[in-house]
Amino acid sequence: MDKFKFEKLIIWQKAMDFGEVIDQLTNTFPEKEKFNLSSQICRASDSIALNISEGFIGQSNPEQKKFIGYSIRSLAEVVTCLFKSKRRNYISEEEFTKLYNEAYHLMKMMSAFRKNIK
Repeated sequence: MDKFKFEKLIIWQKAMDFGEVIDQLTNTFPEKEKFNLSSQICRASDSIALNISEGFIGQSNPEQKKFIGYSIRSLAEVVTCLFKSKRRNYISEEEFTKLYNEAYHLMKMMSAFRKNIK
């Protein structure tokens, strides 16, 4: 495939994978969170890849940087939701640490990528 520029971006691929992991995680949350925390963390995690792709469709470099910034903000929202999930005992310390580290790695990749956009 790879007909769109963003499909080749490692940060987009990683963001897509991360979103799927988060989606699977929310299946274990209590039913009462379906329209609250589950919905919020899924929308935020999906927004990471969505903003990366939006920034790379016929956009100028300043626009690309702006949309990577939006992706980083969405990732920060996911991390906050992970903290909420841990505090509410929906995820274990081990799950939290694994996802937190994945999020941090993705954030570093996106920040470095944004810095390299001329």
